[in-house]
Amino acid sequence: MSQTSVSAAPGAPASGQAAARPAGWRIPVLATQLLILAVLFGAWEAGVRAGAVSGFLFGSPAGVLQAAWKLIQSGELWEHANYTLWASAAGFVVGTLLGTAPGLALWYSPYGAKVVEPFLVAINSVPKIAFAPLVILWFGTGVISKVALSISLTSIVALLAAFQAAKDTDPDIQKMLVSLGASKRQIFTKVVVPSALPAIISTFRINIGFALVGTVVGEFISSKYGLGHVIFVASSLYDLNTVWVGIFSLMLLGFVLYAGVDIAEKRLLRWKDQTYATQFKL
Repeated sequence: MSQTSVSAAPGAPASGQAAARPAGWRIPVLATQLLILAVLFGAWEAGVRAGAVSGFLFGSPAGVLQAAWKLIQSGELWEHANYTLWASAAGFVVGTLLGTAPGLALWYSPYGAKVVEPFLVAINSVPKIAFAPLVILWFGTGVISKVALSISLTSIVALLAAFQAAKDTDPDIQKMLVSLGASKRQIFTKVVVPSALPAIISTFRINIGFALVGTVVGEFISSKYGLGHVIFVASSLYDLNTVWVGIFSLMLLGFVLYAGVDIAEKRLLRWKDQTYATQFKL
């Protein structure tokens, strides 16, 4: 066997076929997803029109569209969505950075990690929403309090994830580098951080939901803007169609933030794809 190539396992698809197959599934998958949505919303609308489903308690797709169009025409939907998006994004970025950096830094001091670990577990066990009234009192009713709530939810998750990922770094590789004379800083930058990065980025996806939760809860408690404010006011008026507009808008914001994480993942883990390509001569 040539040293510059790797033979495919018997029965395994060629790399070109493996790459082509997922690409060929995109349109059928999208069509299936749209069909599922059409069936769900169609059944919902039919149930409301037939009287089997209460339009007052559950709203209706037609009513949701009318409410959404009204908010779009007035410009309110964009204003509220923009407020929630930027508060959530700011809380996500700041909270993730504030959590990831010390989480990785704990690798440097096993003694310090042992000392703070029970405190981290204790803080993580407390529902962060319980701190919402205090945060509102400390930071006011403006956007800063919404960002602070998002930070409180995302930072501890990022810290624990980074700490665990650093601890799980292959000890054999670390011992080998020590035997070769590598410094602790070199092991940290060349092994620990690259090894922990995939797990940290996976946590980004979880933190997107936490960031949105923190912002929306803050908008529920005290705010004049945001999708949480829209949902809260509409629910108090029993306007279920507008409530669904707010919920569906939050889903779209989640997709936007997920897309940002995907872009970051491709950039930060580009070295991983290049390593595989070099190893297998792809």
